[in-house]
Order: sequence, then C-alpha cells, then structure tokens
Amino acid sequence: MDQIAWLPLCAGLTGVGLVISFLLLRRKGAAAGLRATAWSLLPMAAYLTGALPVLWNIGSSVVGFVTGLVFSPSVWIGVALTGLAVVLYLVSGVLRGRNQAKAAPARERSQAQAAQARPGVTPAATATQPLPTRTPKQAPAKKAADDDFSDIEDILKRRGIG
Repeated sequence: MDQIAWLPLCAGLTGVGLVISFLLLRRKGAAAGLRATAWSLLPMAAYLTGALPVLWNIGSSVVGFVTGLVFSPSVWIGVALTGLAVVLYLVSGVLRGRNQAKAAPARERSQAQAAQARPGVTPAATATQPLPTRTPKQAPAKKAADDDFSDIEDILKRRGIG
C-alpha cells in the first residue's frame, strides 16, 4: 500500500477521465458527459478523503478469500462433502417414503388380525361398505322438432325455466 505513489496515480486517472468526459460531452450530449465526469472525479475523491487504504484492504481481502477458495484442496473437499451430504439426505427421503408405503398394508393386516382375535368386533376394512353408486337421470327422449331451438328449449325445461 505504501509503495505506490497514490497522488500522481489518482490525479492521472481523474485527468484522463475528464478528457474522456469532454469528448463524450461533445459527441453524445450533456447527460453522457456529466455521467463520465462523475466517475472521473471518484479516484481523486478517494485519495483526498483517505478512503483509499480502506478500499485497498477490502480489495486485497476479497482477492485473498477467492484465491484461497479456488486453490485450496481442503476447501474443495469440504464442498464435495457438502454435496455428498445433500445427496444422502435426498436418498434417505426417497427410501423413507418407500418404507412408509410398504408399511401401510402391513399395518392394515395387523389391525385386521387383531380385530379377528376379539370376537364380536369386525375389522375396520370390512366395517365400511362401499357407497351406493348413483345412476344418472336419463335424459327425456328428444322430440323430432324441425327448428334449431328445440335443444335449447329442452335444456331450459330441465332447469325449470320456462
């Protein structure tokens, strides 16, 4: 950090940015020129406010973290173990669902056997009777009408509309 001459570097970046801002002002208009001027003033502002060492520390910390993450074998082993843990968890959920599906008929059989062991008690499976099926009402025979409105009249009559 201290080995770099920051004042000339920041002043040079601001000067080059202001030249580019002037060119953008002439070619693309005031909005582009003002926006480029705002960006151009930031290096000098960072130097004058003393924010440059903080920004340098943040940047070097981020770069150190990323390079440590990418080039460290122990980190990659940790990532692989995390992936293995997720896969094992998902597989255990699938197996648990299968075991519960197989256990349901066995549980019903054991309840039926327990009910048969007690006289006078019917098992739950035989106690429920199927619901009677409803037969749909048959539609009245269609009249042989010559007009197209006969179907509509039949529907209105079935609904009680007159």
